[in-house]
Amino acid sequence: MVRAPSLVVVGSVGLDTVETPSARRADQLGGSASYACAAAAFFAPAGMVGVVGADFPARFTAHFRRMGVDLAGLRRAPGKTFRWSGVYERDMNRRRTLSTELNVFADFSPEMPAAYRSAPFLFLANIAPSLQMRVLDQMAAPRFVMADTMDLWIETARPELMRLIRRVDLLTVNESEACHLTGKTSLVAAASELLRRGPRYIIVKKGEHGSLLMGPDGLFLVPAFPLETVRDPTGAGDTFAGALMGRLAAARRVSEKEIRRAMVYGSVVASFGVEEFSLTRLLRLTLAEIEARRDSLSRMCRLP
Repeated sequence: MVRAPSLVVVGSVGLDTVETPSARRADQLGGSASYACAAAAFFAPAGMVGVVGADFPARFTAHFRRMGVDLAGLRRAPGKTFRWSGVYERDMNRRRTLSTELNVFADFSPEMPAAYRSAPFLFLANIAPSLQMRVLDQMAAPRFVMADTMDLWIETARPELMRLIRRVDLLTVNESEACHLTGKTSLVAAASELLRRGPRYIIVKKGEHGSLLMGPDGLFLVPAFPLETVRDPTGAGDTFAGALMGRLAAARRVSEKEIRRAMVYGSVVASFGVEEFSLTRLLRLTLAEIEARRDSLSRMCRLP
């Protein structure tokens, strides 16, 4: 019998080919669920829901198991695994997608294992809003649901996305998505508008400039941990979200104070992830390192 994880993550699992100013890596482990589960597992039992093809390397599933990620919801289907390739410019806030091959992900229809349906925490990573709602319909009574989205769904599936937003507790978007979704040019105005659409909390991800939370208690800002070297920013937002949700699941309660604390851990774990390609740095990361960097970030942010 599968033991119920306290957090379920639904999203993509794929093979990425990434080129940055420092190097190029082909067919590395990627996908929103991969990064989010790896980050969440430092804090709480995480279950992954996704699909891979027959070509998905066994060593990558071994990585997940080594990190304590439950794979009862990861389905292997005939065909090829989802693939993405992109190039980062010297300013790594700028990225060009070279190719996207959906492969088995094109027919992805999330089916939750019975044990997952009672999980108290759920992260709906970036997939079509109709699929995110399909997952919600299979859950018993989750205590806290966070959803991510992207410009593609804002343009092609806005009605479904707006229905989804009304059903989640926290929506996370990046700066351009917040403005695109609301028509506002101010991030604060955009976040305020999104709150009126249904969620109790909004997080706007600002890349190397950190993140912004808006909720009942007002605004809260978390900076990104300053780094001398960034080797691969792919998956940083999913790593942030996974660590945040893992920390909330570990706390076993949700309050604005806990969300703020969890955002700090999200920022810290994401800072480790971008130091190397794919999940390489996360695979050897320790809780002691996370806590030490969290203390360092806290000292940097202390007002005089």
